[in-house]
Amino acid sequence: MNRSSALVLACLLMQSAQALDVEPRRWSHLPVGTSFIGMAYVDTNADILFDPALELEDVDMDLDTWVAKYIYSFESFGKSSRIDVTQGYQDGYWDGLLQGVPAETSRHGLSDTFVRYAVSLYGAPPLKSSEYAAYRREQKAETIVGAGLLLRLPTGDYQEDRLINLGQNRFVIRPQLGIQHNRGRWTFEVNTEVALFTRNDEFFNGNRLEQDPLFIFYATAAYTFRPGFWASIGYAYDYGGESQVNGINKDNRQQNVAWAASIAYPLSRRVGATFSYIETQTREPIGLDSQSLSLAFSVRF
Repeated sequence: MNRSSALVLACLLMQSAQALDVEPRRWSHLPVGTSFIGMAYVDTNADILFDPALELEDVDMDLDTWVAKYIYSFESFGKSSRIDVTQGYQDGYWDGLLQGVPAETSRHGLSDTFVRYAVSLYGAPPLKSSEYAAYRREQKAETIVGAGLLLRLPTGDYQEDRLINLGQNRFVIRPQLGIQHNRGRWTFEVNTEVALFTRNDEFFNGNRLEQDPLFIFYATAAYTFRPGFWASIGYAYDYGGESQVNGINKDNRQQNVAWAASIAYPLSRRVGATFSYIETQTREPIGLDSQSLSLAFSVRF
């Protein structure tokens, strides 16, 4: 494989760094007319695995991410609904050996914007605060079926002549379907989604990037000690997402697994903190293994 192909493959691996998301309690029932604002810091360290023929070795990534998130719950189509908007700022550093010679680079700037719309198809009726509190007290066992649409917008820092970018310069559309079952203090969720990628006609050095759908499955289990104080574990798996550059298949199918653990604690009636650990591993000869620690705070209005 020539140097140009090696660089393209490296870029594709960088863009897959955030493919898996093991967020717990994604379909939780919220009172309509409620807003949440969240802030988080995420520290990610990763080892990037290349085909030995590329002569890229010991490649590491250290990525700091600061995230702002807004959630608003409302009623649409007679159902409980929510809209999430997430924006990050990232500071990343990559280093390794290229043909035995040390090489490094860094990037900092805005990441792509995420917008998610979700609706409860079954269960979780749209209720305001007073009705909501009474309803939640009565529920000993409950099943919620939800559907969502997550959009990744091409708003992040991107330059065509740079191999590594924080933005992808393309839209990613992720339809979602999930089931949440609450029984006593336990909450179980099973979720499926597919990531659909639009074409990037301004890929590295004027190339055209296309990518097959990426299929994603994840499940979580959470235990609530008291309102606002809970702990969860999760597992995720994805498969697919093979890329083509200028119509040439790059033979870079993704297959990754992830494990996650989170604990949330209320600091007041309206403010909460969540600490999470996420580890990902590739199941292919080339890919990315990562570990992330995050600390998040949320405020309810």
